Amino acid sequence: MTTATASVAPPSTSTSSVLLRRRLPSPAPASAFARRLGPPRRARLLIQVTLASEVSSDDVAAEEAAAAPKIGRRVRVTAPLRVYHVVKAPDLDIQGMEGVVKQYVGVWKGKRITANLPFKVEFHLTVEGQPKPVRFFVHLREDEFEFVGDE
Repeated sequence: MTTATASVAPPSTSTSSVLLRRRLPSPAPASAFARRLGPPRRARLLIQVTLASEVSSDDVAAEEAAAAPKIGRRVRVTAPLRVYHVVKAPDLDIQGMEGVVKQYVGVWKGKRITANLPFKVEFHLTVEGQPKPVRFFVHLREDEFEFVGDE
């Protein structure tokens, strides 16, 4: 007799099973929903931020023109900086090293971007056991290096 009552389980009354059985109301048409609530507030905020950050093309062109003479020039790092992304020389101190400015990344596709380290500088490092010097790039601010050679 005890085996017959043990094999029958009571129906589940958990909240999740009750919610699965409940029928959801039919959704309102999209046009009625849009009329009732209007556009979402977050979308309005994003539009305001985008419009406030517009920069004239003359300012961007002037910034590109100011950075153009610096590209291709030889520089020496004046700030005490350590880089960790060079595989052959981890924890490398680049203060005093000389390299070449390869790119200005403060302007991209004609628009100003918020690059906090806008100058891409290429360095060559001679490593023992390597036949060729290791080439690596570091992004620097203008106050972290000085120009060397012909002015």
